[in-house]
Amino acid sequence: MNPLQKICVNYTFNNVKIECKIIQILGQSMKVVTGVVGNDIHVVANRLIDISLQARGFEVFNLGVNTSLEEFIDAVVETDADILLISSLNGEAEGWCRDLQFLRSEYDLRDVVFVIGGNLAVGEAAQSDIVPKYKSYGFDLVFHQIDLNTGLDEIERFVKERA
Repeated sequence: MNPLQKICVNYTFNNVKIECKIIQILGQSMKVVTGVVGNDIHVVANRLIDISLQARGFEVFNLGVNTSLEEFIDAVVETDADILLISSLNGEAEGWCRDLQFLRSEYDLRDVVFVIGGNLAVGEAAQSDIVPKYKSYGFDLVFHQIDLNTGLDEIERFVKERA
């Protein structure tokens, strides 16, 4: 049996199409800690991410908005999460996430997938500039101005390849 199982369904929430995929590794739902980093209060986008993750079968621990990097790391450790998915819409995530590499090394988090997505720059910025910068901070996957379902599909591919 393939350790990664998917069941596909689709539904709409507030006129936003959400693709539903059940994702399991070794028969258990993967745990995701998510929320909005720093002084960003984009609660609607955060809620859509939460709903989309749950619809795909993830067990979600949503820290909400205005979350510090240290709070994210604490939640990953406390929940034994498989994935940390940080979002930002105001473009100020860079200042809040520079210490990720340091915090990753402080804990045994090498099996955790670190993801950041949303609008990751103030003003205009190219993917080719943003992605390497955030990867140098310690993120495995970086999604700058990428559609939610496209990003979640990529996370699932990444996890499947690591399994």
